[in-house]
Amino acid sequence: MKKLKICLISIAVPPDFQDGASKTIKGLYDYLKRQGYKVTLLTGKWTNKLNDRDIIQLNFIRKRFFWYPQFVIGVMKYLRTHQFDIIHGNGPKGALPIILSNKKRFITTIHDLGPFETRFTKIPFEKLLIKYVIKKATIVTTVTNFVKKEIGYFIPKSNPLKIINHYNAIEEKFKPYPSEAQKLKQKLNIKGPILLYIGRIAHYKGLDHIIEAYKIVKSRIPDVNLVIGGKPDFRMEKSYFEWKEKYSDIHFVGFISEDDIPYYYSMGDLFITYSYASEGFGLTPIESLACGTPVICSSMLAYKEVLKDNAIFVPPKRPQLLAKEILRLLGDSNLRLKLVQKAQKFIKRYTYTTVGEKIEIIYQEFLKNSTT
Repeated sequence: MKKLKICLISIAVPPDFQDGASKTIKGLYDYLKRQGYKVTLLTGKWTNKLNDRDIIQLNFIRKRFFWYPQFVIGVMKYLRTHQFDIIHGNGPKGALPIILSNKKRFITTIHDLGPFETRFTKIPFEKLLIKYVIKKATIVTTVTNFVKKEIGYFIPKSNPLKIINHYNAIEEKFKPYPSEAQKLKQKLNIKGPILLYIGRIAHYKGLDHIIEAYKIVKSRIPDVNLVIGGKPDFRMEKSYFEWKEKYSDIHFVGFISEDDIPYYYSMGDLFITYSYASEGFGLTPIESLACGTPVICSSMLAYKEVLKDNAIFVPPKRPQLLAKEILRLLGDSNLRLKLVQKAQKFIKRYTYTTVGEKIEIIYQEFLKNSTT
């Protein structure tokens, strides 16, 4: 199976995008290459040029409503002139051009069912696209059993026999960096305990509730700090810049490079992620634990499935309760240490060796009775 030709398709990969779906497909690409497969990754050309001849960056106009049709056309042209043993679309937008290229057999990964849970858009395109891709795919992979169950709930006509869960993985670079963390703390001129959020700045991420909880905590611990890393999506730009003007005591550090993210995790005393919807897995809590920083997160079912008892869970949209748990954890160094130490063995199940091997088995299953 080592000489198989595999095509991965994703609208974005790091460093341009750092969401879980983008990081996961790039990690899978790197893993498959290490195993000796002939892998091509088709993605969009956003800002950074990737110096890898097997990553094909497709040109398009980077404007809303324009870029995706051009991406689809670019992928279709490529697939019609190149042959692969396996084609794997990352998310529904990565899978649609496969279908439009008249490829009858393909794999797609569904990371979450956000459009069914939240009102991201009044246009029904996202929901229809997910349903269509799941119907057409030969195999649908999910990143948690929670997502697999959601597909059955929201799309009851889907075939459960072709839906396989494999979880996500984190890279080996996520580990403690105490000296780099100290330098970063000095660079940011931060003294006192640090509450950390890294991720997408979107409505469903609950940043407003994190800020509210932070204000409560600060009234009790005056030298506490809140560091928020990440870029706002277009729906949140106005709120984000209003926050920056209003809250001068909060460190809004914006985009964090892939190389620096582990240093930020290592710098934090607590990592907080507080989404109220649309979390299919959640890479950031696992990354944080790997870097030695304990986690408080919302009691979303996906988080509880992935993290087990290795984090503190708080019901979403409850900033006062969140503040209470932050104060409890900041005041108990033994509990913080216990959470991190206990998690070190647990997070090994989310390495690319473990997850990658399972995806290879899924690929073998895909190839059974395959016809060109």
